[in-house]
Amino acid sequence: MKIKAILVSQPAPNESSPYLEMAKKEKIKIDFRPFIHVEGVDAKELRAQKIDLSQFTGIIFTSKNAIDHYFRLAEEMRFAVPDTMRYICQSEAIANYLQKHIVYRKRKISFGERTFSDLLPLFKKFPTEKYLLPASDILSADIQKTLDSANIDWTRATMYKTVCSDLSDISITDYDMLVFFSPQGIKSLGMNFKDFKQEDTKIAVFGTTTEQAAKEAGLRVDVMAPTKESPSMTMAIEKYIRSVNK
Repeated sequence: MKIKAILVSQPAPNESSPYLEMAKKEKIKIDFRPFIHVEGVDAKELRAQKIDLSQFTGIIFTSKNAIDHYFRLAEEMRFAVPDTMRYICQSEAIANYLQKHIVYRKRKISFGERTFSDLLPLFKKFPTEKYLLPASDILSADIQKTLDSANIDWTRATMYKTVCSDLSDISITDYDMLVFFSPQGIKSLGMNFKDFKQEDTKIAVFGTTTEQAAKEAGLRVDVMAPTKESPSMTMAIEKYIRSVNK
């Protein structure tokens, strides 16, 4: 079956996106729609977790969402974040995002290369801080494992949650391929379209955890990324399209 229409479960990209180039080149329609979104918890929910922001001397940030929700809750709870706070960020891009909330200069800010385990040398360098990890309700096992192996004092605080978006205005059968990037996206498909039967619809997934979630939901995975041959999702889709749209 030829692929003519694809639904990507992410927000619409900017004008220079490889998806838009692919749509033009392969003469197909590509729509974008987030299947999940983030909702912040309130101060009452944070207190119920027995979190007192004033007890921490360091913060570990793994995303821009974590930064936004930490400072939002600090303001809501009238907590003035001290200038002496140590910030450990997963990447330089996340560290730079701190400028939205603090005066970057003269602050104690460190960052890793890319993955969370890259932060281990920083925890060894600053082992005496009492760290807070602002996180979503879904925490990667790798993060927990890395923090436990670092032998530091750390506490997780759920400051935002990943929830399924309302997709009732979408006709899912209009698409020949659905593209997913997280297990939560797969969950949202099941919640929004309870009668969905895959049949000829192609499913593309990014990452092994998404692949596993799709299989557990009884879906057939037709396109997988990243692979050695196709390191990006667009490359994997384009390769698949060329094999079926002959």
